Amino acid sequence: MEKVIKEQFSGRKRPIANPDRKKEKWQKLRKKVAKDKWLYLLMVPGILLTIVFRYFPMYGAIIAFKDYNPMLGIWESPWVGLAHFRTFISSPNFSVLLTNTLKISVYGLILGFFPPILLALSLNQILNKKIKQKIQLILYAPNFISVVIIVGMLFLFLSANGPINGLVEKFTGQPIMFMSNPDYFRTIYILSGIWQGMGWASILYTATLAGISSDLYEAANIDGANILQKIWFIDLPALRPVMVINFILSAGNIMNVGYEKAYLMQTSMNIPTSEIISTYVYKIGLQSGDYAYSAAVGLFNMIINVVLLLLVNGITKKINDGEGL
Repeated sequence: MEKVIKEQFSGRKRPIANPDRKKEKWQKLRKKVAKDKWLYLLMVPGILLTIVFRYFPMYGAIIAFKDYNPMLGIWESPWVGLAHFRTFISSPNFSVLLTNTLKISVYGLILGFFPPILLALSLNQILNKKIKQKIQLILYAPNFISVVIIVGMLFLFLSANGPINGLVEKFTGQPIMFMSNPDYFRTIYILSGIWQGMGWASILYTATLAGISSDLYEAANIDGANILQKIWFIDLPALRPVMVINFILSAGNIMNVGYEKAYLMQTSMNIPTSEIISTYVYKIGLQSGDYAYSAAVGLFNMIINVVLLLLVNGITKKINDGEGL
């Protein structure tokens, strides 16, 4: 009552709900859905797959806060709260695992971000389509090689009797134990990853460059622009939105270093630099059977990823004058 009196004395009018407006909104929405019904129908499989394989598994994250016992189940297992997170953060392995994971991820992001762009710019300068297609086929092929085969190739080429050490012995007189020395692990891991994924990662950039109007290049030729000027004033501005999106997506996966390759490359000698969070979770969860603790470590890893993604997205928005994702 007091509120009504105050509104009357203040001269403000209470908003009156208009049922006709609501009906108009629903009718417009129905018309839009009916118009694009086949497009919405195509979205259904993707939405279902996302719900089943992305959202339903989040239910299992509860075990990170429980002393999980498979015989009791998730709900019947005793609740321990943040005990597993405290154990992980206070463990002597925490700083080593976090440092190794961040170094591999950040160095891989920085060193691996520009080669696909340079490759796409180089391929864009090749006018002969047949030669261009053959080069692309050769560069895309490593992406389809299994990680197990890649690691096997690394051990073969970098072994004491391998071809790389054959050249090293000619200059130094003794081989280098690349796969056993912790100092070489990150370099080998990152460079082999760049070699394997560089060609495939350049596809999006190549497709973007293919969509640039030829009128721009003709105008640049009339103005007497050279190749570098065309790349700087035509190609790079066209690639800029794609570069920003790829950088944000890559930064969002900084902590998601796959355990397969790192685990396969591990030896008893390079553990100080090769042990990362994902390999630690694999060993603790699947090999040791401590599912609750490994789930807590994995959830901690995911939280860091989310924070980094929001941070990078905010930075790119400021760089692009407020035009972010």
